[in-house]
Amino acid sequence: MPAYNAAGTLADTLDALARQTVDAARVEVVVVDDGSTDATAAVAAARGAMVVRQENQGPAAARNAGALRATGDILVFTDADCTPLPDFLAQLIRPFDDPAVSGVQGAYRTRQTGLVARFAQLEFEDRYLFAAKFPCLDLVATYAAAFRREVFVAQGGFDTSFPVADNEDTEFSYRLCRAGHRLVFAPRAMTYHRHPASLSGYLRIKARRAYWRLAACRAHPQKMLRDGYTPGLLRVQTALAGLCGLGIALWPFAAFGGLLALLAGAALAASSVPFARFAARRDAPVAIVAPGIVCARAFAFALGAGLAVCSRLTGRTFCGKKAGGRTCG
Repeated sequence: MPAYNAAGTLADTLDALARQTVDAARVEVVVVDDGSTDATAAVAAARGAMVVRQENQGPAAARNAGALRATGDILVFTDADCTPLPDFLAQLIRPFDDPAVSGVQGAYRTRQTGLVARFAQLEFEDRYLFAAKFPCLDLVATYAAAFRREVFVAQGGFDTSFPVADNEDTEFSYRLCRAGHRLVFAPRAMTYHRHPASLSGYLRIKARRAYWRLAACRAHPQKMLRDGYTPGLLRVQTALAGLCGLGIALWPFAAFGGLLALLAGAALAASSVPFARFAARRDAPVAIVAPGIVCARAFAFALGAGLAVCSRLTGRTFCGKKAGGRTCG
């Protein structure tokens, strides 16, 4: 697992890994200290993990470094702020009994009580239900991921030009799918996680997600309009938010701008109803705030996508280093 200034959370993660139901002799824990300035390396070493140190290069490079040091046939990835349940590893590696499986995706849980965090958790649960409709996934996210070692190495690992923990796993998953590898979902391989607690923090993450998702799609344009993780309605909502913003921008100069903004905004609001209904069945208080957050999320996605397009057109990067570089060999 990659760790950067993670001394405050890493102990819980490592303690949870030490409590796994699988035979401890079958597990090696590798922590890559990605140039931390706190006690991350000391915390990892004190709990018996193999510690790999490197200058700060980002989580993609850190995961690649850990994978190259690991010796097992199955590479499992999680994050330094996750707390896996005791049967996390057992559930995550079970699908590999099928020799056709190359990668496995686990699931998030949360103990948080705030509305924004609970909304984020329901968002993931909605995605899991959507992904379960497909016999094969095209996204394995590294908060709870496992790959066959030979497949990971043969495909070059994660693209290290993704400078933050954002969509480098998406790009790698797309690469695996393009090569014909099968990725599956293990819904009982669960880990606790802290979602953003504030609306502003949540929306910043969503804007960044859209920015780097488009970067991942540059090499995989067929995923731009359809994949097995993103519901089509989410793309429609992002487009509606973009049209609404365009209408507002045009309003002072053209009368139809106001009408465009009104119609797109009304359609966006109406499109939030399905998720609100989903939330009502699971967490009624979240259902009350869901329409507002869904609409705000759409504008954040539209902003991130717009910045990605501007980045592509101008050659400038608005969210870290430019993506599309090297992988590990």
